[in-house]
Amino acid sequence: MKPTRMQLLLIGTMAIWGLNISAIKVLTTYLDPLIIACVRMVLAAIVINLTLIWSRQPIKLLNISRWQWLRFLLCAALMVYVNQIFFTTGMQSASASNSSLIMALSPLVASILAAIIFREPLTRMRLLGVALGFGGVFAVVFSSPGASLSGPGLGDLQIFGAMFSFVAGGMLIQDLARRFNAIVISSIIYTLGACLLCLHLAIDDSINLTRQSMSHPGIWPWVLMIFSGIFATAICNMYWNRAIAELGVARTSVFQYWIPVFGVGFALWLLGESFTLWHLVGLLGIVLGTYLGTQRTQSVPGATVPAPSKL
Repeated sequence: MKPTRMQLLLIGTMAIWGLNISAIKVLTTYLDPLIIACVRMVLAAIVINLTLIWSRQPIKLLNISRWQWLRFLLCAALMVYVNQIFFTTGMQSASASNSSLIMALSPLVASILAAIIFREPLTRMRLLGVALGFGGVFAVVFSSPGASLSGPGLGDLQIFGAMFSFVAGGMLIQDLARRFNAIVISSIIYTLGACLLCLHLAIDDSINLTRQSMSHPGIWPWVLMIFSGIFATAICNMYWNRAIAELGVARTSVFQYWIPVFGVGFALWLLGESFTLWHLVGLLGIVLGTYLGTQRTQSVPGATVPAPSKL
């Protein structure tokens, strides 16, 4: 694919990911967060597996060692199960604007973890970036009157936990990526993660899972669910992985700066959320901090920036 066309697809992907945050915010007003997480990930797993079958990629499951299966399971637990529970639960109280800004820390957190794991030195400029990035989030989260670690404050913390769990899981993929195709990895991780969510949903007695409760919200929430699970999660992430293969991690990761722009924009337009001076300060701090904090003075083998949290 031509680089220009791929870049346009990446901007479109960022727009869909930004819109997806507002979509999840709306869904939490109709359905239980666990139901949202479960249905979205099942849809994503189905689409990814169908794509894998269509691409005729060889899958030799019997050749996967126990250690590799354990790593796959841990990645699925962090990147799908824990990530989605934190994300959908947090969206009940966190605003879409705040969530968009917090999610923008993904490449910065990935850079910090990569520096720790691969022993890459943290320069003064990168430390300044870390301070600016987290300072921007602090300004956004605690600028509202009465903000605390309950209600909206707790929701923001859960969104941060969702982002961190995905990035941490991404660090574990490095070894798997040397042995398996990207779509094979996605297929296994999403299938295992969806199974974990379905198991949780099946044993949770507090959730009223009946045909009447599922049909009560009407058609519109299920349209959003299909958009979120198939387009925002499955298809967009496959485009993201393809962009990494064609453009490289460094050039592709730059497009992540568009996520908070689209996320906040859609939250203002569709949900009527307020945008204060503190949001602007936080946005500038996060974007500038992420730019400075992800700069590397030298190449470190295996130190890559994973895809943003699968929203």
